[in-house]
Amino acid sequence: MKKVSAAGGTPAVNEHEAALATPFVRCLTRLIRAQDAYGRQDGASDVELLANYIVTEEQRRQIPIIGDPDPDMMLRLNIFYTAVGLTIEARTGLAASPAMMISHEGFGRVLLTTGRLVVFSKTVRDVHRFGFATLPKLAEAGAKLVDDAIAAIEAYPEVARA
Repeated sequence: MKKVSAAGGTPAVNEHEAALATPFVRCLTRLIRAQDAYGRQDGASDVELLANYIVTEEQRRQIPIIGDPDPDMMLRLNIFYTAVGLTIEARTGLAASPAMMISHEGFGRVLLTTGRLVVFSKTVRDVHRFGFATLPKLAEAGAKLVDDAIAAIEAYPEVARA
């Protein structure tokens, strides 16, 4: 029998609601909706919009290790890091711009910069397998990137504002 929390929902539902309420995920869903120029997803819930970012372990095993990312995957990756940058900007007032250089094979580098400060730098591979196991893991990963970038900004404020 499932435990029901004092809030009246199951723990999984409450985890999803908490993840959807984070500033990063709210920003991510706004960006996804903004990309929908034809209104195909107007009636979609936030969970439905974020479904492409959720890749379970079983789904990941079914995706070949070597593969080329399609344009939709590249757009999702771009939206993800743009949401990180916009969330940083909302918290610090500094524009954080993503820069990605990814080959057609799905290997490359992602940077986020504010002024002259690189607040995030990561080598990426297997971009065609990009995703998170659950919605709370997506929210946690985005929040961690934002928090780490803000820590760098606080450590080097003059460079970040240059």
